[in-house]
Amino acid sequence: MTNPITIEAPLPKGVTDFLPEKAGKIGYIEAKIRRVFELWGFRRIIPPLLEFQDVMALGLGEELKEKTFRFDDRHTGRLLAIPPDITPQVARMVATRMQGYPLPHRLCYNGRVLRHAELQSGRSREIFQAGVELIGLDSPEADAEMIAMAVEVLQGLGFDDFKIDIGQLEFFRGIMATAGLTASAGRGLQQAISKKDVSAVRELLDAEPLDDRSKEALAALPRLFGGRDVLDAAARVATNDRSLQALDNVSQVLDILAIHGVTEYLTIDLGEIRGLDYHTGLTFEGFVAGLGEAVCSGGRYDTLTANYGMSAPATGFAFNILSILNALERRPDVQASTNRDFLLFNLKEDRREALEIAQALRSKGFSTARDIIRRGFEDSLAYARRMNILRMLVLGGDACAEDEVLIVRVADGKGLKLKKSDLFRTELALDFDQESSKS
Repeated sequence: MTNPITIEAPLPKGVTDFLPEKAGKIGYIEAKIRRVFELWGFRRIIPPLLEFQDVMALGLGEELKEKTFRFDDRHTGRLLAIPPDITPQVARMVATRMQGYPLPHRLCYNGRVLRHAELQSGRSREIFQAGVELIGLDSPEADAEMIAMAVEVLQGLGFDDFKIDIGQLEFFRGIMATAGLTASAGRGLQQAISKKDVSAVRELLDAEPLDDRSKEALAALPRLFGGRDVLDAAARVATNDRSLQALDNVSQVLDILAIHGVTEYLTIDLGEIRGLDYHTGLTFEGFVAGLGEAVCSGGRYDTLTANYGMSAPATGFAFNILSILNALERRPDVQASTNRDFLLFNLKEDRREALEIAQALRSKGFSTARDIIRRGFEDSLAYARRMNILRMLVLGGDACAEDEVLIVRVADGKGLKLKKSDLFRTELALDFDQESSKS
């Protein structure tokens, strides 16, 4: 048998063929991430690979617009775009296609995006993303839920040496607004702060006619990172209301994350201001030891859906699958929806027990979403029915004793009281279905 002729088949720089071995590892990572998203009650959507450029641009800041691949559509004559980021696509879908759905939207996705990159940088133009968007909640608990999920995914993938780096863009923006810098000076200062270049920051400030208080606050930004004590240091140098409200937001999120039990993985960096243009508040990035780039990033974006005609608060984040792959490449264990189980309806003022029960149920393999919105029982039941959640778990109220919970089958509204001590048995769902079918 003669050897076939070797054909040159180069790829454009910045993209890669993934052969079965590596593709299997990517599939393993995606499945691990997707399972956590589902256990937290998120539902999958699939955005398109192409968008009209003018529609896509409504959700993109200047940074992403410059990185977008564009070409002509022969059928319509309009300019098409390959999305550089999936979050704006989700914002468009929610605002234009999902207005009849009840809030909040818990949506997740897997997909690939393309971004122009400097060829000499060696960075990939193709980015594999797996992310979630929680739309319709302006709540520190929603922000905390994103970070807690990120920690759970990284733990599930076997990482133990990792950190989630929390920032707050409103803290920085409050200082900048108070200082009254010119646009050009502000851009230069922002770049220097992002690089943690203390000397460059000081040099730029010396050239500006600012009051001492503003200079002190801006000069402190590259050094405001570490543990929770950073918030106290930040409050001493930034006294404007906007920045102080941002610090209070971070404090509330940290309190809720303490309930989730993930405090040891958290750091605070108030000089981290590299969020995408659409970010509006708390942001975060995840880093694992030995890898110089973030494996996940995200944050709050309360104004993005309004660009498509529906104003709604929102938060979300995405994993960079290829970054995780690079971090796991030498790990031997990295190899080749339907209904959700529970909606947790909390009638108590304290959220601690509800969060602990939800976490315990997920650890037993039950998908469990918290109904963070305060609303009536019937409204929550209707929400669960619309979201294809099988059962609602009611905590507190007059329907059951302190040592009991009420489990309500969403399909017919039948309920069963259950001792909390029996709640975490893996055969729980089967027992409940059998008992309620007799009644």
